[in-house]
Amino acid sequence: MFEIKIDDLSGKEIYALLQEHLEDMKATSPPESKHALDLEGLKDSSIKFWTIWEGNNLAGCSALKTLDFEHAEIKSMRTSSHFKNKGVASKLLVHMLLQAKQSGFKTLSLETGSMDYFIPAHGLYLKHGFKFCEPFADYKDDPNSKFMTLNLED
Repeated sequence: MFEIKIDDLSGKEIYALLQEHLEDMKATSPPESKHALDLEGLKDSSIKFWTIWEGNNLAGCSALKTLDFEHAEIKSMRTSSHFKNKGVASKLLVHMLLQAKQSGFKTLSLETGSMDYFIPAHGLYLKHGFKFCEPFADYKDDPNSKFMTLNLED
């Protein structure tokens, strides 16, 4: 049984998972194309951060960053290596879609990598109705990035 909760980013478990995430991003994306936020960046007041747990075991995390009053961005979606292929990312994404709708956002977007490493993420987002799009917010066209968006009013 998984439990999703708002997280204050103070636990050693989330620190370790975020370090793993940043290391993977460093290994798969060139520095100029790395958009993952570090621990301090995720503490910004524009961001809500959730973790998903199975008992005392951290299974994953994700964040929702407010871009403006109608548009939010998914950040730091990550599944712990011990919980891959167990539906953790889908559960988090469904939770975030609900939270975004309840917060009044009309559009939800994200940036992810274009390399083969990110193909499972592309599939997850496509399965939940996201479509590939042009860069949004402050992002620029980048061959190492793919951008996706979902109209929450549909």
